[in-house]
Amino acid sequence: MLDAIHGFFNHPGLRTAFVKARVPLGVLVAGALLWFAQPQWFWAGFAVSMLGEFIQLWSFASLNKNVDLACNGPYALVRNPMYLGRYFIILGAVMLLGNPWLIGIYTLIYYFYMVNRVKREERRLRPALGRPYEEYCARVNRFLPGVPYRGNPVIYWRSELLRQNNGWANLAGTLVFWAAAAAIWLLAVR
Repeated sequence: MLDAIHGFFNHPGLRTAFVKARVPLGVLVAGALLWFAQPQWFWAGFAVSMLGEFIQLWSFASLNKNVDLACNGPYALVRNPMYLGRYFIILGAVMLLGNPWLIGIYTLIYYFYMVNRVKREERRLRPALGRPYEEYCARVNRFLPGVPYRGNPVIYWRSELLRQNNGWANLAGTLVFWAAAAAIWLLAVR
């Protein structure tokens, strides 16, 4: 059963189709979330989503993609902080539905997505980054934050990396969603 689930998340054709359809699919899902949103969940969902957005921005501001081994900022604590940030951004939106079952289903689906995506990335990064990456992987957890890697700085933020990694676009998309949710919430209160 688990092999079939992992096979689904690793199927090259499905992955390609999802990448091509991710923007319209994201707009459709965001619209559905807003349509069925429970206004009383606005502030809790917003807080969780903004925590995720902060983690994402911190990750963007610490990652010199395809140049250096990222091991400062959140990467000093956990190997895949960007995926954790994305989980919380979307979790906040799913919380708007006020349904614990849907939160559980989302968490399960995201877990399989994240585990399989990260394993594919690690297979690509191991030969590209070599021994330093092997050492980093041996000392830093994939998903659960731990002790800072070799004393690397946790307080780390480079604005030029944030711009280079399009962090502001990520923030803008999240804020547009939450502005729409706020408008719906305000209409529901009236």
